[in-house]
Amino acid sequence: MLARCLSGSLHGIEALAVTVEVDLVPGLPGLQLVGLPDAAIQESRERVRSALRNSGFRGPLVRVVVNLAPADLRKEGPSFDLPIALALLVASGQLDGPLLTNLCCAGELGLDGSLRPCRGILAIANLAAAQNVRALVVPSANAAEASLVPGLTVRAAHSLSEVVDLLHQPQPLAPKHISKAAVTAKITRRPNDQLHPLLGCALGHKALALAAAGGHHLLMVGPPGCGKTLLAQHLAQLLPPLTRQEALEITSIHSVAGMLKSTPQLMQQRPFRAPHHSCTIAALVGGGTNPRPGELSLAHGGVLFLDELAEFPRKVLDQLRQPLEEGVIRLSRARQTCAFPSQITLVAATNPCPCGWFGDEEHPCRCSQSQRQRYWSRLSGPLLDRLDLQLRLKHLPAAQLRKSVTGFTPTDLNDQELIGIEQILRARARMLVRNPDGKLNRDLSAQDLGQIGQLDEKALELWEQVVNHRRLSARSGLRILRVARSLADLHDQDKVNKSAIAETMCFRSFDCGDAKEDFAIIAK
Repeated sequence: MLARCLSGSLHGIEALAVTVEVDLVPGLPGLQLVGLPDAAIQESRERVRSALRNSGFRGPLVRVVVNLAPADLRKEGPSFDLPIALALLVASGQLDGPLLTNLCCAGELGLDGSLRPCRGILAIANLAAAQNVRALVVPSANAAEASLVPGLTVRAAHSLSEVVDLLHQPQPLAPKHISKAAVTAKITRRPNDQLHPLLGCALGHKALALAAAGGHHLLMVGPPGCGKTLLAQHLAQLLPPLTRQEALEITSIHSVAGMLKSTPQLMQQRPFRAPHHSCTIAALVGGGTNPRPGELSLAHGGVLFLDELAEFPRKVLDQLRQPLEEGVIRLSRARQTCAFPSQITLVAATNPCPCGWFGDEEHPCRCSQSQRQRYWSRLSGPLLDRLDLQLRLKHLPAAQLRKSVTGFTPTDLNDQELIGIEQILRARARMLVRNPDGKLNRDLSAQDLGQIGQLDEKALELWEQVVNHRRLSARSGLRILRVARSLADLHDQDKVNKSAIAETMCFRSFDCGDAKEDFAIIAK
């Protein structure tokens, strides 16, 4: 007898429909899996046999053929254990076939018949909702995650025998496990624009506001202990709250990566990822035979902080070039190509030299010119060209450190220097109304800047002089205009005037020829 059960296979951050077909054929007892299963699915033969026996069901005494259709799609993971077991029960006459009609299942089986959680349930739930299935059956540990998809009937069980009991109920499967949070949850977050005592640098705080409002990438160079890490961590608190669509996408990425906690709510905080400088290419951008998201995609919609930037291998950092421009990372393999979203705000921090004190007035540098050149040669010119904001920070004086003990309020800075979360939200609102497709200023093209940027004629004249004098690339020149547009939005100005261009140049510390020589940014 032939039996079928619906399920799904992960492909990037999405799930593709898979039909599990089970047929009993004459021959010696055994279970054969076809349809490009991976090692975890091949091992399901032993898990399913033991789970059936220990759950009180009889195992098949003939040859069993299990096909995972479509046959040309590679499948992975133990989530096919439950649909294989249910289809096998139908094929052997221990379960009525109509009970599996238009029913989607996913879950891993233990040898005792218990159901264990698996990753990517949110993507499978989205697939089930799109296919308008009768219900989705998942392990109890995944019920809250599956319930995040509104309008989907989710049934959860702790064991295989409990699933069979649910299917035998005379009444139709009811939306018993639909979470109210999935329907009525509001993405809320308590804004925090209170400055840390060590963040009293007006230029640094304005750079954070620009990065938060326009999504601009930020590079900070300074001696050890000058507050680079604190500035980066504070940026995550200045970002606007997540929309529901953003929260659903970010939650789905973490679900596919197997990093989603058992919670009935969507992720409410924007991601802040800070990988160690020893991470590999696969850890940063993702990888594997069946690609999984890396730190770059896990930071989607939030902040990717690369501390000690010059300590990262150059071949790892150069992987960031294309994703920073396109907002998506494409991983190509022989059989498939996966696309992971990577619209991030990159914040990088590094010391000016190996000892960390080059350029400091009070601490002499112990590094030679050749050591500094080797140190900075890990950062390619094209990568630095993609960083909109570039700051030099100095070590903090003792008076500033004292404020971290005695207390500090934003009133210690004048009103013109302080930019709060309200101004950032207003600037974002202006971008959503003015920019095509609600783009951030970071993503505006040259044509967009000319049509909707509202650039003043005198501002363009000053910009042209700056580009010629500093011999900037076309990419750097356009990034200056984008930052200037964000400055104007922060100050509630419709037009980008000459002063906005001039102020923008305060955040381009490494464009001057002298700076390039001092820091040996261009590898020789």
